[in-house]
Amino acid sequence: MIRKAVIPAAGFGTRFLPASKSQPKEMLPIVDTPVIQYVVEEAVASGITDILMVIGKGKRAVEEHFDRNFELEAELREKGKQAELDAIKRISDLADIHFIWQKELRGLGDAVACARHHVGGEPFAVLLGDTLVESGEPVTKQLLGAFERYQESVVALEEVPMEKVSRYGVIDGQEISDDIFLIRDFVEKPEVNDAPSNLAIAGRYILTPGIFEEIEKTVPGKNDEIQLTDAMRSLVSSRAIYGLRFSGRRFDVGNKLDFIKTNVTMALKRPDLREDVESYILELAESLK
Repeated sequence: MIRKAVIPAAGFGTRFLPASKSQPKEMLPIVDTPVIQYVVEEAVASGITDILMVIGKGKRAVEEHFDRNFELEAELREKGKQAELDAIKRISDLADIHFIWQKELRGLGDAVACARHHVGGEPFAVLLGDTLVESGEPVTKQLLGAFERYQESVVALEEVPMEKVSRYGVIDGQEISDDIFLIRDFVEKPEVNDAPSNLAIAGRYILTPGIFEEIEKTVPGKNDEIQLTDAMRSLVSSRAIYGLRFSGRRFDVGNKLDFIKTNVTMALKRPDLREDVESYILELAESLK
């Protein structure tokens, strides 16, 4: 049984400057909830309650968000705001959350390597801190089910338009059962004509501890960063890695347009906001005709 998850959240978030100059991009709100809280809630909903966040300079607000704020609690209690009090107390009770600092921003592979001592010799989940997935069954839970079946690393896959494959890491693999692929290779941001598939890695992984040795051997690539994809390419030459084409919808909130789309989509799912937001969208659409 997999007990631990790693959430890399150390990047500067330069695509969200100037907002991310003093506020971690993972703390930007989707309606009224920080991105990183959605990711933690997915891990918890999947049965994982031991979480290590890999953070960097300027990320102290992430730590504070998941800690108690006794002064705020006292004020809400005094003003009789019980719903708000319950909401903020729940955050600190979600899981056992630990933090480690990535001293240099040397890529996703290096961030995952920071978790080596925390996870020990156990397989573990990785959830990217700027990717949300909407699904009936949490995507991490779907991956855990595939891991229980095959006892090897599993990555989440989504089909993307072929003309957009150059934005993603994609797989070369063979479908061996419904939505399960045995992966032969990983290709990072291929040109359309060179892409082996349109199945993109979707920011969720179950990894066996052998990945750490492969990361150690991985030389820095683009931007002098150690890429997790390169380490998985090395691992797949000696160990099976599977891909799961998950059921759900991914939101990459690491870019501005998708961040806006995600806010609108999530607002429309809120009973307290749906009617007003829907009316505003229709009004705006009419004005743009």
